[in-house]
Amino acid sequence: MDISASYTFDAPPDRVWMLLMDPGVLASCVPGCEQFEPAGEDRYAVAVTVGLAAITGKYTGTVAVQDKNEPTSYRLAVEGQGRAGFVNGSSAITLRPEGGATIVDVTASVQIGGTIARLGQRLVGAAAKMMMDQFFSCLQSKLAAPAN
Repeated sequence: MDISASYTFDAPPDRVWMLLMDPGVLASCVPGCEQFEPAGEDRYAVAVTVGLAAITGKYTGTVAVQDKNEPTSYRLAVEGQGRAGFVNGSSAITLRPEGGATIVDVTASVQIGGTIARLGQRLVGAAAKMMMDQFFSCLQSKLAAPAN
């Protein structure tokens, strides 16, 4: 299943890049995130609880940042599994300046298996897109928040 979207940030690409590379910010913005800890260079151990229809499950796995081209692009590789099945995916993230803003383009490909796959790609795809929208909305709010 493929998912894509674009998000606009009212900041230059280098500032948005810093947010996208900050593990603390990421952990606070991933919906259902219970763990987001370093597990090597540009690699994180994650635990997320996700509810889809009547199936709620905890997934544990890894997220790896690959092919970094600061501050314009990178790839994410995600692997996770839980009692309700597995999720594997990759995404390409591109930052492009537009005036004083930055457009973040995301293209993701996700494979699922197990009980969650029986829900159907339409339902899982809609939930994945909703989680992605929540994540980027949270990131946008972090950008707007005053720095400590």
